[in-house]
Amino acid sequence: MRIVIAGGHGKIAQLLERRLADAGHDPVGIVRNPDHTADLETAGARALVLDLEKTDVDTLAGHLDGADAVVFAAGGGGGSGAERKLTIDRDGAVLLADAAEKAGVTRYVMVSAIGTDEFDPARAELPAENDDDVYQVYMRAKSEADADLRRREGLDWTIVRPGGLTDDAGTGQVSVGTTVERGSIPRADVAEIIATALIEGTAVKTQFEAVSGDVPVSDALATIKY
Repeated sequence: MRIVIAGGHGKIAQLLERRLADAGHDPVGIVRNPDHTADLETAGARALVLDLEKTDVDTLAGHLDGADAVVFAAGGGGGSGAERKLTIDRDGAVLLADAAEKAGVTRYVMVSAIGTDEFDPARAELPAENDDDVYQVYMRAKSEADADLRRREGLDWTIVRPGGLTDDAGTGQVSVGTTVERGSIPRADVAEIIATALIEGTAVKTQFEAVSGDVPVSDALATIKY
């Protein structure tokens, strides 16, 4: 499969790219900075240099021609400010969905975050006055992006809402559900969840939270219901 990953230089994305490449698939990572091309090649992926904040639906759809799936793993980043939480974490995800539909790509996996629907509307508006307000804008952005994806009947979407992310080695064992007890999860296990959902065709039309647990990823995804 040819799988196009927005946010291709992120930690989860690079782990996913290596996992997909090792399984014989063709990962393509969207990156804004051409200097990141070598890192993606090391991860087994091809780089598509494109700024999601400066492109349009038709241009992005053209790059998705022939793809089997898309993954949204992009984000404004910790120091990016509240505005980019909306322009990347929300609007970038919506743009990718619009482009996927236009290009006829039906499979879409979203990397979201645990508890995003719990944002405080009173503190999630611009301008954000402090770090907590910025976080509330981030939560709002992810929640609204997820809601936009859920409404798209023509897409076979999967929304993964991981808990606190760590750089620990993956275990391949998770706990998933519509809601789960708050906890952490290695980025490698999030990448494994995405790869498994894509390769095995599971968790379609499902939104779920995920933390470390004691159930193999494949088994967890095969049984989850939304």
